[in-house]
Amino acid sequence: MTTFLTPFTFHNGVTIRNRYLMAPMTTYSANADDTVSDAEITYYRERSYGVGAVITACAYVLPNGKGFPGQISAHSDEYILSLKRIADAIHDGGAKAILQIYHGGRQAVRDLVPNGDIVSASENVAADGGVARALTVEEIEEIVVAFGETTRRAIEAGFDGVEIHGANTYLLQQFFSGFTNKRTDRYGGSVEKRMTFLLEIIESVNRAKAQYANDQFIIGYRFSPEEPEEDGITLDETVQLVNRLADEKLDYLHISLGDFRSKAHRYSGEKENRIKILKRVIDGRIPFIGVGSIYSPEDAKEATETGADLLALGRELLIEAHWVEKVAAGEPIITEMDMSRENNIPEPLMNMMKRNVGWVPGVK
Repeated sequence: MTTFLTPFTFHNGVTIRNRYLMAPMTTYSANADDTVSDAEITYYRERSYGVGAVITACAYVLPNGKGFPGQISAHSDEYILSLKRIADAIHDGGAKAILQIYHGGRQAVRDLVPNGDIVSASENVAADGGVARALTVEEIEEIVVAFGETTRRAIEAGFDGVEIHGANTYLLQQFFSGFTNKRTDRYGGSVEKRMTFLLEIIESVNRAKAQYANDQFIIGYRFSPEEPEEDGITLDETVQLVNRLADEKLDYLHISLGDFRSKAHRYSGEKENRIKILKRVIDGRIPFIGVGSIYSPEDAKEATETGADLLALGRELLIEAHWVEKVAAGEPIITEMDMSRENNIPEPLMNMMKRNVGWVPGVK
């Protein structure tokens, strides 16, 4: 715990004030034109005073990548001022601001994308049960460019970095997964070929960094370790992915987990803690962020024992916005939502939490 409350320096020389970050969480709370709302600005600012960095909710890079109602956009220059409001609010609290960027792929909402045209790596069943069509090579190339352009906008808006969202079954994961990627061109087939799309995106993001920023701009990558489907991602495949990503021009890797204690399911090795397995694969080449059900200081201490270099706090920062400051000061914290106090949570996000009973402890 003491170590995680001290500054941490990334390999590119950027230092954050401690090893805790705010995990990216969808807010459903943007304005009708997909610019950031005042409620979201308050939400981010309130949670930026203790953590070393705030990773925002995902912003979509093209109109057909929108996966949620009330989602912020970064797909054109008209959104730079909106993005700047977010970066400035996070900087108000002294944290580094990292914009998560993504494309929803087959998880996009049909009513929210142009012409209801949902796309994926291959023809798939979309989230609404309809059809998601396969992207053409030309469209894939356009998406690669879009990630670079969105990175430029993040730089112009004053963000300290971007996190490429390759997790949670969105488009990048759809390309890496054998369950959703049945392509026979250079973007599909072997594990290595299924990495092609995401590696091109990393390259595109780095080109934008080289042109518009400097070495201090942070680039992270988030991934999900396994899928339950027969042809889905196994931890053995993720080991190959992480081994490759650890040598790419990235500043951190960020696993997406509901609980940091979770163990491997579909893996040829010992079914031990996923973070521990992947930390050994990384072997110090790149900082690794652990996450998942960290509520109490005791949880955080246990999570440090996985070997993660940094820890992301998600739901606990909804419950206790000033968790890091209170823990550092030895003050008591709560680990279940107190619905009687002002939590500075946008109403659409709170309504989502109420609909999903149990996702955030104490929400009624």
